[in-house]
Amino acid sequence: MIKIGITHGDINGTGYEIIFRSFESEEMLSLCTPVIYGSPKAATFHRKAIDNQTNFIVRANINEIRDHSINMINCFGEEELKIEFGKVTEDKDKIAQVSLDNVLKDIQQEKVDVIVTAPVTFSDGTSQADFISKKLNGAFDPQTLLIADRLRIASVTENIPIQQVSKKITKELVSNKIKSLRTALQRDFCIENPRIAIIALNPKEGESSFAGTEEKEIISPLIQELFNAGTLCFGPYSAEYIFSDHNYDHFDAVLTMYYDQAMVPFKTITHGEGYRYIYGLPFIVTSPAHDAQYEIAGKGTASADAFRNAIYAAIDAFRNRKQYDAIHAHPLQKQFYDKRDDSDKLKLDQVSEEDETEVTMI
Repeated sequence: MIKIGITHGDINGTGYEIIFRSFESEEMLSLCTPVIYGSPKAATFHRKAIDNQTNFIVRANINEIRDHSINMINCFGEEELKIEFGKVTEDKDKIAQVSLDNVLKDIQQEKVDVIVTAPVTFSDGTSQADFISKKLNGAFDPQTLLIADRLRIASVTENIPIQQVSKKITKELVSNKIKSLRTALQRDFCIENPRIAIIALNPKEGESSFAGTEEKEIISPLIQELFNAGTLCFGPYSAEYIFSDHNYDHFDAVLTMYYDQAMVPFKTITHGEGYRYIYGLPFIVTSPAHDAQYEIAGKGTASADAFRNAIYAAIDAFRNRKQYDAIHAHPLQKQFYDKRDDSDKLKLDQVSEEDETEVTMI
């Protein structure tokens, strides 16, 4: 059964509540084996606050986890964690990072299969994707894909000041983002040849000279170049066109140029049920698309829909990636028919250079 490493996120938010609500039904335990990296004392405090009866079992280490139960790895020993619902406390970042640190160690040793993180926003503005990248010594460039039903949105640039966005829009960067998004859609979502809509940086797709030249000089020529090479990317379109009248339904994903171009329509369209999928990593990471929800923390009113959807997505992506990698690990050898006689015999051996003119490839 797929083992899901779950972080507890910001302990002053709704992390534990949405985790326990997600596993209230025993049917969830038939899909996966949850392993929460957190604090038994903090978890018990949250359960009492929201009057939740979902049981968990503390395991001494990852090797003792069991299927069909909610497992917890104690990352804090006997330490008392101060919980203040809805407040930004001095140690909240450190507590969330300890949970992330522990699950990252285990997934790199293949002791868990995927990671699902409860929400946290670090005080310095760092995202969980940024934190993971630093922990992996910058060897990977994780990207965030916002997902809800058929809507999938990624962004070329993320948490940077708007005045820096245009400077970041280069042919190399946009090309890399399109290619990595395409690979993720193929490998983790089983979309053989995904259609990607590219959103313009400037108003009116840069048609007016005063609006900017990035479309004319960078984005449009790149789209044509990649399309000619076999990548089904289209645009650039205005955000207004793509996100009105469900025009995004015609595409498998949308690539915006900056953070608000992605997040504002996503939050408007999805009503809080979407999730984040972090691609570009050697393992699967998902999380709900909402924040720590300080305004309702400890009140027992948080919805687990987004977190549950993140769990489903992690399970599906793990299976899809495993299947994709297996298929592409040993591709079939090219086959040739020998036309030098009338037998039309199928030849599976490699054709020598001198014979190339005498064979026909199929």
